[in-house]
Amino acid sequence: MSRPVHAIAEPVVHRPHWREPGDDHLRLECGVCGVWGAPDTDAASIVALGLHALQHRGQEACGIASVHQARFHTERHQGLVGEAFGGADLSQRLPGSAAVGHTRYSTAGGGFVRNIQPMFADLDSGGIAIAHNGNLTNFHYLRKILVGEGAIFQSTSDSEVILHLIARSRKAKIVDRFIDAISRIEGGYALVCQTRSKMIGARDPLGIRPLVLGRLGDAWVLASETCALDTIGAEFVRDVENGEVVVIDQGGLQSLKPFPERPARPCLFEYVYFSRPDSVVNGRSVYEVRKAMGRILAREHGAEADVVVPVPDSGVPAALGYAQQSGVPYEMGIIRSHYLGRTFIQPSQGARQKGVRMKHSPNRGVLAGKRVVLIDDSIVRGTTSVKLVRAVRAAGAAEIHLRSASPPILYPDFYGIDMPERDQLLAATKTLAEMRAYLEVDSLGFLSVDGLYEAMGAGARDPHQPQFTDHYFTGDYPTRLLDREIEEGGRDETARQLSLLVSA
Repeated sequence: MSRPVHAIAEPVVHRPHWREPGDDHLRLECGVCGVWGAPDTDAASIVALGLHALQHRGQEACGIASVHQARFHTERHQGLVGEAFGGADLSQRLPGSAAVGHTRYSTAGGGFVRNIQPMFADLDSGGIAIAHNGNLTNFHYLRKILVGEGAIFQSTSDSEVILHLIARSRKAKIVDRFIDAISRIEGGYALVCQTRSKMIGARDPLGIRPLVLGRLGDAWVLASETCALDTIGAEFVRDVENGEVVVIDQGGLQSLKPFPERPARPCLFEYVYFSRPDSVVNGRSVYEVRKAMGRILAREHGAEADVVVPVPDSGVPAALGYAQQSGVPYEMGIIRSHYLGRTFIQPSQGARQKGVRMKHSPNRGVLAGKRVVLIDDSIVRGTTSVKLVRAVRAAGAAEIHLRSASPPILYPDFYGIDMPERDQLLAATKTLAEMRAYLEVDSLGFLSVDGLYEAMGAGARDPHQPQFTDHYFTGDYPTRLLDREIEEGGRDETARQLSLLVSA
């Protein structure tokens, strides 16, 4: 058997995982893309384009693994996709007709090259590379068992648990071993795996994290969002269903349903914030849903105002909907710079405090003397909102009425969103009046949970069997949180992160 070839590249650019004090932006940890059956030298280039379209899902690290004549070629880098995989020699560095790629954010302990995906293992049946979007909520539990059985972990990522489970499965065929492995994991996940002869995609039983299937000529494509298919010129075929495993090889595509059927509960934050507005997620246009959120927000929390101003970029569709519903003119009262990347992070506190004006510049000609409705997609800790409100006020706004196009965030997430603990969430620690005073606004309003469900076109929320994953608003977690239960039960004092172990 040919041996795999690895090129674990040095970082293109050093981007340490470090948040500004008070940085309260939500971050989805991953985006995945895989191609099977492309012309022999094109797979990695196609995946790189797909990852570029998914860059919003992770901007700290990226990787691609390709297969050529049964040999694996891998590169993993810190930095942006264009910096790592923009060279004309990519097809020579990563040859092959099949490839899988990943772009990610890291959480605590995760900013190491060894945690960058795709992760690779050389099994007795051959190599396998895996790209994973989401979080395993029984990661620590499984890891402790595997270590006790003699497993040696090379990373601190929960994704490596899946590789160990595949390696230790007693099933004969690789697809059966894969299914055996994912039958033991819990949480939210979308997986794309590459072997020497197959590409395998899978979505968790509730469909919390998205995964779509496309065709590019004779090639098959798997990706986190349809915007990746659009960028590479692929045709959308369908969503991978909740609990489905798709197997793609020389014989075509095979769909497997190895788990008991359950109603889907996709993540609402894909529509509120994470997915690109030009994507279609679970059959719904993200752009249209966000506009509907704005329209309903205007009905629920109207304001006497002169202009509706979005917090760019994710607040733009909701602000359009709000303006259309209310009849208040829409204006670009805040201009966002798209060229900063992470270079705005400076070592001095004074320089950091200027960061919000470098990223978001108030448009004084629009704001001066005006009663402003400021539309944001969500409010997490409120620190960024305070800076924006002060900047808009300093530009001459007479009144500021802040509106959130999502309900109040009351509970943390454990399915792939990098979110603060509950005691750091503004809405969980303050009343509406206290939040209004803290944010220094004239009025404050949040979209209701019922309003969000209406925007989704899903009817009223079923409290006994919710149609979506919405625990960050309701506290109704769709799965058990085994690692969290163990931590709170005092049986594992080290289980502080459910996604990654904290490393020195």
